[in-house]
Amino acid sequence: MLEFDQVSKRYGETVALRSLSFAVRPGQMFGFVGANGAGKTTAMRIALGVLAADAGEVRWAGQPVTFQNRRRFGYMPEERGLYPKMRVAEQLVYFARLHGLSAAAAAAATDRWTERLGLAERRADPVEKLSLGNQQRVQLGLALVHDPDVLVLDEPFSGLDPVGVDALAGALTEKCQEGVPVVFSSHQLDLVERICDAVGIINAGAMVATGTVAGLRRDARRQLRVIAPQAPAGWAAPLSGVRVLSERDGEVLLELGTDPGAADDQAVLAAALRTGRVDHFSWREPTLTELFREAVAA
Repeated sequence: MLEFDQVSKRYGETVALRSLSFAVRPGQMFGFVGANGAGKTTAMRIALGVLAADAGEVRWAGQPVTFQNRRRFGYMPEERGLYPKMRVAEQLVYFARLHGLSAAAAAAATDRWTERLGLAERRADPVEKLSLGNQQRVQLGLALVHDPDVLVLDEPFSGLDPVGVDALAGALTEKCQEGVPVVFSSHQLDLVERICDAVGIINAGAMVATGTVAGLRRDARRQLRVIAPQAPAGWAAPLSGVRVLSERDGEVLLELGTDPGAADDQAVLAAALRTGRVDHFSWREPTLTELFREAVAA
């Protein structure tokens, strides 16, 4: 398990991390989301030893992360750390050797990952000749080539086309199935919602929500979607404890409160039926984007 325990970091008067705590279990895909400047990259750099925490600790398998066990991490920075004039295969072999693989093992791993990431035909090309998306694939290959025990990836899907996204998501899923904990940051919340087992939402350096998407949804306010084509505009506004989130062409999205006396779903349905025909009436699950907005606004 990869654990962040009360990790704090300050740059002068700016607080980058405020007692940040979360854990990523073996085999878990953890999406780390937040606005620009929220603290995601700082947290990842502390885990990799690029930065030192002012307080708190990062642990792997119950032990503080050190130089030795950090060599078993796979790291993908947001800024590309590639040698532009080095050929793709040479670069993967070089980084595999840095992580301690033998020459034969490094060559075999390079063959496996260039094929898996769709780079087999570009093995002999200098990195500077590749598209940005293929450079991103090479960067991922550098994080994977030594068969790491932990993966920490900063915006790994940035710049990838849909085919590249699927290839990367598939590779990360395979690593999770092998028991590797994977934590990655992303602004693509629909993608995080689709592939992650758990998410952490960070705002101004503090973790404001963490858990599975399903769990976060259970804790969110309840929403109802109602389509009543004959209903007059504003029909739901007078209902007790109901907030109209949107209303257009007979379709309304409502948020139901939990206070005593607030309308329940049956009271809303009865009110809608009094206006005429109801074509659709259902609970609606909030998206991760909506959960994110609610968490950072709280």
